[in-house]
Amino acid sequence: MKKVSIVVPCFNEEENVVPLSAAIIEEFRTQLPAYDYEIIFIDNDSKDQTRTLLRELCAGNPKIKAIFNAKNFGQFNSPYYGLLQATGDCAILLAADFQDPVEMIHKFVHGWEEGYKIVIGIKTKSKESKLMYFLRGCYYKTIKKLSDVEQIEQFTGFGLYDKKFIGVLKELDDPTPFLRGVVAELGFRRKEIPYTQPQRRAGKTSNNWYRLFDAAMLSITSYTKAGIRIATILGIISCCVSLVVAVVYLILKLLNWDNFQAGMTPILIAVCLLGSVQIFFIGMIGEYILSINSRVMRRPLVVEEERINFDGEKEETSGKTSSETEKGNG
Repeated sequence: MKKVSIVVPCFNEEENVVPLSAAIIEEFRTQLPAYDYEIIFIDNDSKDQTRTLLRELCAGNPKIKAIFNAKNFGQFNSPYYGLLQATGDCAILLAADFQDPVEMIHKFVHGWEEGYKIVIGIKTKSKESKLMYFLRGCYYKTIKKLSDVEQIEQFTGFGLYDKKFIGVLKELDDPTPFLRGVVAELGFRRKEIPYTQPQRRAGKTSNNWYRLFDAAMLSITSYTKAGIRIATILGIISCCVSLVVAVVYLILKLLNWDNFQAGMTPILIAVCLLGSVQIFFIGMIGEYILSINSRVMRRPLVVEEERINFDGEKEETSGKTSSETEKGNG
């Protein structure tokens, strides 16, 4: 019997984890009765009752597993790390807030049985804020045009990944992984299934403007050279324009020494313009340096505080790093 792992990252999802686990189990009972399953909740240091409810779920069903992170390791590391812990023949990454429809699970599995190693969901419509959906669309199109590698529009990471691709993820050893980019760059032949994204079922999303900006910067610094190239090109253009203006002013002054008054206005305009351009691109270069720094430090993806219902492993794994966990699972 083939086994499907469902990986669910969560943070302050006390209103969703219980109904979500019930919905997943019902999906397997009605749509995929020939498959075994495991549900892996990876909690990113929730401050509400999420962990208490996960303990109860794990106690009532050995197929439900939980990993409790020692702290919040961000919106990218935790889901990526959760996929690495999957023991099934394939793994499906699913959001805890019901915005990734549970009824897509059997469609993903059927696509997988057709021979695709990766089956992903592509948002064609969304019941979230129209403004947010529009801005996301603009972001995806911009990244797609700027990137050196293929980028997938309206793809959030929601999808099925064969264990061979999970093996690729383990070999990457990237401390700041961007799953959406990895799927596009290194993924096998994939199938894309369109879906309409529903509204969040309950609770409040943790995705604020800062987190969205963080996601944008990670994708830009990981998969594009555009920021540095634009800085270089604009720097050359600004230098040439400044040189031409300086020569013109010098000629005009020499020809009309007594009558030509340059004044402070053009100087202020030039200083403000060049200063703002420099500050912007110093910030952009700083983002690239920050990305490089994160990778050079080689920190673990997450540090576990506890894991439950993982057979053959200690329940208490305080201080375990990602590399140590992978050795234990091997």
